[in-house]
Amino acid sequence: MKRPLILCGLPLLVLLAGCSSPVQSVSGTRMAVAGKIKTNSSGLTVEQQNIQDRNQMDNQPGSIKHLYVISAYSGQVLIYSTVRGKVTSSGKRLTPDRINNESGGFEIKIGGNEFLTNEILGEDGTYGSSIPYIFWWDSKGIYHQHFPEGGQIIHVSDQPIAIKGVIINMEVSVKDSP
Repeated sequence: MKRPLILCGLPLLVLLAGCSSPVQSVSGTRMAVAGKIKTNSSGLTVEQQNIQDRNQMDNQPGSIKHLYVISAYSGQVLIYSTVRGKVTSSGKRLTPDRINNESGGFEIKIGGNEFLTNEILGEDGTYGSSIPYIFWWDSKGIYHQHFPEGGQIIHVSDQPIAIKGVIINMEVSVKDSP
């Protein structure tokens, strides 16, 4: 028997029904009615609209993006590459991490065998999580993803970006003792 997918206490039937916007509208909530949360004509906040737009952009067949790995110490670009589709984190998987054969959970087929899992398929169609990043569209409509990580800074964009060279000259001097 197929079970409805429940996410945050709400059935996720809008995804299964092919609705154009699987995002839960906040327009009828107490905060929105009180005028504290502004929404667009679809009833989505700016944050919700950004996430929905990112998901649509990430899933456009044939899209090309630009990847920059930048040294956090010198500001130099260490690696530049075009990206077909999108950059995917190694934490993403096509199958759940945990399965069980007890009652309850969601049905999934792996290698022709049916299993039950309590993991929920993410909105991007995968299980697992990504490394932390921020994303935005600039005033020209160019998409950016930025991953602040240790000694490297990863930046992904749907358009090439101008990178300014930074040169740091350091000189070590020893003061003579009297």
